[in-house]
Amino acid sequence: MTILIRGASLMGRDTGDILVDGDSIREVGSVSISADRVIDAHGLVALPGLVDLHSHLREPGGEGAETILSGSRAAAAGGFTTLHAMANTSPVADTAELVELVSERGRLAGYVQVRPIGAVTKNLGGEQLADIGGMANSAAAVTVFSDDGRCVGDALLMRRALEYVSTFGGVIAQHAQDPRLTVDAVLNEGRVSSELGLRGWPSVAEESIIARDVLLAEYVGARLHVCHVSTAGSVDVIRWAKKRGIKVTAEVTPHHLLLTEDFALTYDPVFKVNPPLRTAEDVEELRRAVADGTIDTVATDHAPHASSTKECTWHDASFGMVGLESALSVVQHALVDAGHISWADVARVLSVAPAAIGRVEGYAKPLEAGSAANITLVDPAHTEQWGSSRLQGRSSNSPFLGIQLPGRIVSTIYNGTETVADGVLVDLDTLRRT
Repeated sequence: MTILIRGASLMGRDTGDILVDGDSIREVGSVSISADRVIDAHGLVALPGLVDLHSHLREPGGEGAETILSGSRAAAAGGFTTLHAMANTSPVADTAELVELVSERGRLAGYVQVRPIGAVTKNLGGEQLADIGGMANSAAAVTVFSDDGRCVGDALLMRRALEYVSTFGGVIAQHAQDPRLTVDAVLNEGRVSSELGLRGWPSVAEESIIARDVLLAEYVGARLHVCHVSTAGSVDVIRWAKKRGIKVTAEVTPHHLLLTEDFALTYDPVFKVNPPLRTAEDVEELRRAVADGTIDTVATDHAPHASSTKECTWHDASFGMVGLESALSVVQHALVDAGHISWADVARVLSVAPAAIGRVEGYAKPLEAGSAANITLVDPAHTEQWGSSRLQGRSSNSPFLGIQLPGRIVSTIYNGTETVADGVLVDLDTLRRT
């Protein structure tokens, strides 16, 4: 099938047409060829399909909150064409068999490329390395390994993991949280935690682990990726490490770019997240770090939860927020419309950079002839109050409900197939039967 996209703003730069033929882009510029489907994209921004380095799809074991299919649908609705699924499922994705299961179920769902992340340690126990080599050499070809949800706290074990992945170009994605400094912590340590009488989560618990790990990465010559950076101090450490030539990359979540600890004053557990929402000063520094490249990518940390685990007391509630559907809107609001970055930068932080970190093929030359037909069309002029109707997954624990946000995904094209058309998620099962 051929798709002709007419008159789009190509990553916010020149206006042009894009001709999709099968699973690749055939031509970009002024296209005179007819096509099976024509999309009028005047006023729309064309981006390379978005890539998420950090999602929790819950399957196997947590299907009540999310499945690979429902999470894939949420990703497509948010403009994503590739996502990386974290290993903290039940059972944990710590073997070749488990990562292959996740990969195959993602393929069958068909909405996005689902790339499983393998666990660093067996059962996320933090005591013994998982079968990293087996997962890397499996049909899933895992390149990213993480115990996310838990920190690899043992320095020797972290060193061994970094050494192991360096032999094949993999990367360890660290959840930077010193467990001893965060016992029973539920909120950023500071003014709000004191006012609410809740156990505080100090910024140094994140920063000290990052400092340790960048030095380990330098010592063994390995790649380190820092998950969900949340403090200005962490930015300082990462900036120092990059200037030193250490092979470190970092991500920030949309919610840490927009929300602050003050939202916790409502006692609404939808704002309870790991790491916690920080101060307004931290938020501003995170935005600057994305703009200057210290933080390489925006990743959702999409964390669906059943309503029973969120509609309870703050102390008893689960950590986490859903974020796949809202990510691009938040990035536009917090970074583009605020003047920090351009749409070309959006393509970098939400597509090209995460693809490079995860070694995902097809994103190195975005929106060029011959590249993979993974394309997102967004209407930047659209604005609306974010509502539950925008959510396509199984859980509704979004912190953005009721907030006015810009942007609307008009079309998502994954490997030449529209998964979102005219702003509506496509029912691929029905499409396959026709």
